[in-house]
Amino acid sequence: MAEDLQDYTIIKEGEADILMNVKNQVFFNKAQVNNRDLSIAVLRTFISKRQEEHEAMLSKRTKSAKKASEKDASGPAVEEASTGSALDNVKSNGECEVHEEISQNEPCSISEESVKNTEGNHHGELKPPKVLEALSASGLRALRYAREVEGIGKVVALDNDKASVEACQKNIKFNGSVAISKVESHLADARVYMLTHPKEFDVVDLDPYGSPSVFLDSAVQSIVDGGMLMCTATDMAVLCGGNGEVCYSKYGSYPLRGKYCHEMALRILLASIESHANRYKRYIVPVLSVQMNFYVRVFVRVYTSASAMKNTPLKLSYVYQCIGCDSYHLQPIGRTMSKGSSVRHLPGFGPVVPQECSDCGKKYNMGGPIWSAPIHDQEWVTSVLEGVKSMKDRYPAYDRISAVLTTISEELPDVPLFLSLHNLCATLKCTSPSAVIFRSAVINAGYRISGTHVNPLGLKSDAPMDVIWDIMRCWVKNHPVKAQAPDQPGSIILAKEPVLQANFARAVASLSKAQAKKVARFLPNPERHWGPKLRAGRQITTKHISLLGPEAVNGHLNHENSEETKAKRPKTGDTNDPTSSS
Repeated sequence: MAEDLQDYTIIKEGEADILMNVKNQVFFNKAQVNNRDLSIAVLRTFISKRQEEHEAMLSKRTKSAKKASEKDASGPAVEEASTGSALDNVKSNGECEVHEEISQNEPCSISEESVKNTEGNHHGELKPPKVLEALSASGLRALRYAREVEGIGKVVALDNDKASVEACQKNIKFNGSVAISKVESHLADARVYMLTHPKEFDVVDLDPYGSPSVFLDSAVQSIVDGGMLMCTATDMAVLCGGNGEVCYSKYGSYPLRGKYCHEMALRILLASIESHANRYKRYIVPVLSVQMNFYVRVFVRVYTSASAMKNTPLKLSYVYQCIGCDSYHLQPIGRTMSKGSSVRHLPGFGPVVPQECSDCGKKYNMGGPIWSAPIHDQEWVTSVLEGVKSMKDRYPAYDRISAVLTTISEELPDVPLFLSLHNLCATLKCTSPSAVIFRSAVINAGYRISGTHVNPLGLKSDAPMDVIWDIMRCWVKNHPVKAQAPDQPGSIILAKEPVLQANFARAVASLSKAQAKKVARFLPNPERHWGPKLRAGRQITTKHISLLGPEAVNGHLNHENSEETKAKRPKTGDTNDPTSSS
């Protein structure tokens, strides 16, 4: 074993240690510590919420059983009722069924499988959650889940690469008895494994190298009702509009290249997961959606309900983005119409925009559909953030994930996408007001505004675009600009008189609580070359210096050269060697 360890380096993260081969046989990226820490924080919150929901369900059952027993006590009087009166009750029974069907629109708290598992248990105990890491590589994530998350059950780590599975099994043994008892590694295609284990896992974690699109269909089928899907996408060039046709083929949505493209990437991924879930009468409820570094990561709960699934068109929208200015508008796919107790689902009204932009007169690009409902559950975000702060010593990336969660906790949850103040000013060719002044003007106009975790310069607001441009017109009146060509978008916008007279007096709520307390919200990378890494198995050469850094590349090349030298060195006393002396 000591001889074998010469080709390995020991990497420690959290409470897990892994053996990493220097030959890049198994993928590992140090930068994903943020991803793993955040996943552990959400998983801890999920386990506590799951327990609370289970206890609430047991309490509800106890109360209903008590009512039923009281009703049975007055049974003899009911039994004497005539057949005619029984027929009269058919209507009320029907009403109960309707009520049950309507109640399915609300997310059920825990899975039906969990309920069945506890029916035979007179103590009403909930089984520990079973976790699937579908693409495990070295197994670091699975090992951290097993060693750091209290109350977790079995963790199944899959990979279809033999070297990765062997490395994972070696790391399981290297981490001792806790890892050996909880983590199991299998050589399997994740898609086939998930399809052959339907509704078996409480948590499924997808963290592929690239796009998760090929795994989504089987993933939504392998999760129990009320379970959680954690999903990462690193193909940001595709999701952010670099290859729109590729994004449409993978995710079923067309991206737009606006300043909000990273948030749009999150919403495209959510819309794709919802689409896959709908095929099996299931739907998702996002609890946390994050864009960090070079990837997006979403945490969603999966439920089954044919009636609730009908609301999906209400959560999706197309996006119209003006090619001349920063104006954008959302077109909901569906709408509902209520009449008494019945609800009809209808196509959305449209179009929401004319052929030409009402602000600058240019054409629109159309993208989507995207998820336009909230992408976070603020109660969950608060719980996760509190949990992280209470256990800060157990998170290697505490500073980064607490900063991201703090920013998310202050976002407007019901406002899709965002504006860039610098882009607005670039369109008008004017000096930029400070964020505090602009926020104050929006608040004084009677609207809400917040920052976004995606972009330090991004601003979310429920103010319509004509109000935003009126505020900018008022700003330019006080801070004149040079004359532009009359056909420029900025000239056309400024040629109109503002309907709203903006008030730039500083508003109390112009700074968020975190900003007022000067809490760090956007941190720099902890070291150089903090980003995506080379796919496992590829040969590292000097052309990868910009990706990996000179130290990592030179160290690998020196190791290879030393191995080649050892291989070429002749054995002592080898008479067949032509270079040996006779």
